[in-house]
Amino acid sequence: MPNTLPYKIAVLVFLENAAGEHLLILRSKAPNKGAWSPIGGKLEMATGESPFECAVRETREETGHLVTAADLHLFSVIAEKAYEGQSHWLMFLFRCRKPLASLPADIAEGRFGFFSRKSLELLEIPETDRTALWPTYDRYKDCFVSLKADCQPGKPVRVEIEEITPSPI
Repeated sequence: MPNTLPYKIAVLVFLENAAGEHLLILRSKAPNKGAWSPIGGKLEMATGESPFECAVRETREETGHLVTAADLHLFSVIAEKAYEGQSHWLMFLFRCRKPLASLPADIAEGRFGFFSRKSLELLEIPETDRTALWPTYDRYKDCFVSLKADCQPGKPVRVEIEEITPSPI
């Protein structure tokens, strides 16, 4: 019998400052409560919002950083099956090319910090971020990759590449 969990569609936006440090939010709400992650949120599907529109909106709402779709590079789509056993997620991952000038003020969703890529290994981050999202960012941030991840509770996260563009030689 197939897993009939609800499907959610969301974006994550990978932001940096001029020094190349990554902006993360220590989430005060589920999902990923108590963990550091990139900013993002769910698409407003009732209004027909596109992933790019959502990324622009979420960046403005969460950080006050004004960006346009031209400032964003869609570097990955990842389909997460049974994340936390609660739902399936289709996540659009964006890299923002416009650096942040300063650390944003705390918001209801959590507080912010800038971190070097190396220091992320020492932070409390979601397991799928550690095994799928950050390695994807490291390797494919300047191209595009489509992934699927099996996140069923009690099993190791399995990540599979479905397509890379441009394809490696």
